[in-house]
Amino acid sequence: MTGRRILVGVTGGIAAYKSCSLVSLLVQRGASVRVVMTKNATQFVGPVTFQALSRNRVVTDLFISAEEWDSQHIVLARWAEAVVVAPATASFLGKVAAGISDDVLTCTVLATRAPVLLAPAMNGNMWRHPAVVRSVELLKSFGYHFVGPVEGRLAEGVEDIGRMSEPPEILAALEALLAGRAAG
Repeated sequence: MTGRRILVGVTGGIAAYKSCSLVSLLVQRGASVRVVMTKNATQFVGPVTFQALSRNRVVTDLFISAEEWDSQHIVLARWAEAVVVAPATASFLGKVAAGISDDVLTCTVLATRAPVLLAPAMNGNMWRHPAVVRSVELLKSFGYHFVGPVEGRLAEGVEDIGRMSEPPEILAALEALLAGRAAG
């Protein structure tokens, strides 16, 4: 991963705390990491945490200010060699599948030409919902790649599918994707 430019997107799910470990692993492997967070993600983990781990400013909004405005989502979309969204919530999957770009992360993902790896995390019933299933199938047909979700203990205390893959598994899937060996 040395010298690779990796954009990590974080959405608003309880699994967002695992993304801290993912960013740390990427940096330890020598990657240059930028983080983009949805507003909901900031309710679970603060941007300062990701800033400290990545050693880069974290982007949470499309518009910084009228004086500083730039097309940061376009700049990030072009900068990234790969994009990882972890966790990827049902809301995020549905928005991207439908081409909805109403926050900095969806805008960036829709604008990038880099490979995108999605690590879903949600309640098992949500994962099995026909709308989410359709979104996942559509995203795969667009060329998006997936790692997980896996079965395990979910935040609500039940064992079911929907748990986000662990950071080392996401890292391995990203390395395979960058090496041209991605399966899904």
